[in-house]
Amino acid sequence: GICNYRDQVFPTCFYKEPLKECGLLRCVRNTSAQFDLSDLEEKDVALSEIQIGDSETLYIFTFVGIIIFAGYVLKCYPKYLPNNIHPTSELKQILKVIEKFSNKEQRIQIFDESNQSHSFNRLAIMMFLMNDYFENGLYSNTVDIIEENGTGEILWEKTINETFTLICHNKTYYPNLLTKRRTSDEFDYFRRLHECILTSISKDLKRADLLTLFDITGIDLSQEELLDFGDKDYILYRIERELNSQFITRKQIVLKTIYSYIEFSGHQFNNEYLSLYGTNSFNLVWENVCSCILDNQLEKPLSSLNLPVPFQINDPSAALRLIDLIERPKWSIVDTEAEDTLIPDLITISEGKFIIFDAKYYTPVFEPGKPPRSQPGIESVTKQYLYQLAYQNFINDHGFTQDSIKNCFLMPTAHNEVINMGTVKMNIFSNLGLQDIEIRYIPATIAYEHYLSGKTMDLSTLNL
Repeated sequence: GICNYRDQVFPTCFYKEPLKECGLLRCVRNTSAQFDLSDLEEKDVALSEIQIGDSETLYIFTFVGIIIFAGYVLKCYPKYLPNNIHPTSELKQILKVIEKFSNKEQRIQIFDESNQSHSFNRLAIMMFLMNDYFENGLYSNTVDIIEENGTGEILWEKTINETFTLICHNKTYYPNLLTKRRTSDEFDYFRRLHECILTSISKDLKRADLLTLFDITGIDLSQEELLDFGDKDYILYRIERELNSQFITRKQIVLKTIYSYIEFSGHQFNNEYLSLYGTNSFNLVWENVCSCILDNQLEKPLSSLNLPVPFQINDPSAALRLIDLIERPKWSIVDTEAEDTLIPDLITISEGKFIIFDAKYYTPVFEPGKPPRSQPGIESVTKQYLYQLAYQNFINDHGFTQDSIKNCFLMPTAHNEVINMGTVKMNIFSNLGLQDIEIRYIPATIAYEHYLSGKTMDLSTLNL
């Protein structure tokens, strides 16, 4: 079956306990307010330990991407997408963004005699084998073919010993030369096995409706079945022997991946095995997207920044970075600064403006006259003010006017244009002359297009 859920609440369902144990699901109360939930409160998380009836409980996905579990394919969408659409193209783009952001979570458990771990990510292995095939082709071993009058290397010793010789005027002539040509063995056991597995994977991905999501072309290379190559133990034995004689790194990796695929074949219906392609930290993905498309300058040397009042020549501070300017707490008892300090998500300096951005993976609910729900908390608001205070001396020293300082929350939206959602402020900070925090909804699809193509976004579209 194919189940489509976004990382929001869905009714109690099959096999929920293993998914909860893996941190992919969390338990919440069955109330209408939970359907718009962005962040789980501690009292909601605690419900996972309480034995209550299914009618009183809902479960929320904390994962974005693809989960294959117990024979089911779960497609988990980000929470900002509307509930009334089937966003295939959006999820296809999101998977590319996740892949670019980090491949660390798509690990492959390969054959290793010293490691008998049962960690197995079937989907990651399938994707690796497909992508490797499109990049490097089939696994192949070469054979030497001896031909008469071929184009390869002449085998003089074999030609002299095994062919007729003509002698004319005391000169020796060989009308037929034996030559050696090296070619790929089309009937090699491991080449055929590779073809069989790739064909099987392509069919599985097509049945699960994943070929389109991963933007992969289906392939049909073999009519053979895995049983045609022998039983499971025999195939694994053959692969082990081939590994012992194979010293090309790419071939070793392919053989180990095939070994893992065959060793755990059939476990896709086992409740103990999960296949994942995605992340349960999509907030970090959104932060990285915003950082790239808005030209984050936190890590750049101060001398490279376009400041209204640039640094003086030979100023030693010019070699520092923006991130280095934030003060660290100093503890008197040890007379030493702590390692941790305030770290903004991203800062952009452009056209005389000093802009402090904070990427927030939230979906707030704003209703006129009612307190907001699922919005960034008080700690997010206060930290955003503190970032401006931390840079106040730098701002004053380098000619930024008070009106040129901007503070902004960035949140994803399914709409196709930037939406101005007003501001949030606290008078205790506003009275100090600090700027109110502006709120902008950024079209996620457009942001991802810029991210995948390596382009920056026009800051004027934010209308700060």
